[in-house]
Amino acid sequence: MNLQKVISGFFFILAMTLNFGFFYGDLTNPELHSVYELFAALVVSLITTILKIGDKTQLGAVLLATSLVADLQLIVAVTVWTLIQYLGIVSIEAFAAIVSLSGGALLANVTSVILYIGETLKSKR
Repeated sequence: MNLQKVISGFFFILAMTLNFGFFYGDLTNPELHSVYELFAALVVSLITTILKIGDKTQLGAVLLATSLVADLQLIVAVTVWTLIQYLGIVSIEAFAAIVSLSGGALLANVTSVILYIGETLKSKR
């Protein structure tokens, strides 16, 4: 068993599940979405990106691209959340934008996990 693959797979799936945990729920109800879960999703997504940097294959480049997309969307979501809290202008539209950005990052994470599983199934023992 390759420990590097286990660690990478763990973080890929953890990033996806944390993001899903934040994303799931009513768009208009901020009480159903934890800021701590969003922050944890961002941190794990950044760790996942770092783990993908060393891969020199074509699939590695696609995995890195999906991770960068997820990072960008989560960074924007955290920034928007910080701004609306700091400025005190919490609105349904702003919160819906935060959750939607998280949904885009979730889609990138799902793509990454599907590609990772496909690569794992394709590899020889």
